Amino acid sequence: MVKTCRPLNLNEALKIINSEDTILLAGGTDLMVRHRSWSGTLPCFDKPVILIGHLAELIGIEIKDNKLLIGAGTTLAAIISHPGIPEYIKIPLIQMASPPIRNIATLGGNICNSSPAGDSLPMLYALNAVLHLQSLAGTSEVEVNNFITGPGQNIMKSDQLLTRVEIPLERCRIHYYRKVGARKANSISKVSFYAVADYEPNHLNWVRIALGAVAPTVVRSRAAENLMAGAGKDELAAIIPEVNRIYQDLIKPVDDIRSTRSYRQEISLRLLKHYLGRELMQ
Repeated sequence: MVKTCRPLNLNEALKIINSEDTILLAGGTDLMVRHRSWSGTLPCFDKPVILIGHLAELIGIEIKDNKLLIGAGTTLAAIISHPGIPEYIKIPLIQMASPPIRNIATLGGNICNSSPAGDSLPMLYALNAVLHLQSLAGTSEVEVNNFITGPGQNIMKSDQLLTRVEIPLERCRIHYYRKVGARKANSISKVSFYAVADYEPNHLNWVRIALGAVAPTVVRSRAAENLMAGAGKDELAAIIPEVNRIYQDLIKPVDDIRSTRSYRQEISLRLLKHYLGRELMQ
């Protein structure tokens, strides 16, 4: 028998997780698979399960002071359908899983799973997303790149909940996203590539590039981005080889059931080369 709790509000949920070791369940699309029994049918939990997907304090979308604020319990489908959210934020979410799963899967769940192949993560890294964590002791904010420390690992404490995701909204003239998987939808990424940039007619203002499923955490190089910032179109050609070298050193994929190390490395570098040579400032 699994002990299950359905708190009435966020404060009650925080009191429960402060008093005992628990498992949090929002949408449950990944959790139910990871905790299935040996037969592959019934979920098998060794700790009390706290249901949080219904909590009103974790659900909702707000645009305020040029920032997008998304409740951690907000479903992917709700984000995709919101008219005020820019397309460059929606694109990775549209290619996640299938419509029925997107109707219950949450953005907070994808973040807290902290998988290197998490489809929302390259976008959140590139857009400098900030996570709001809350416990009975108070709230704290942490950048997403400092939150995730390794495959399935993050800094959230057992008495904390991720309550909100904050994404700064900036002028973004071009965006680019490619997901490489066994099929276009309803598959886990072998490699994912996300980039956003803004430019003037004669020079690049800024560019941000993030790759998923090619290292223990999402790969993003601020050093490479700084090299390209402010460069003219003609100058970029001379900078690109150094940018490629920087990313080649950072991309450290592994062999697993979905793909091989060599395939991931080759495809990710090809995507980078294509983006820098053909998509950026075209």
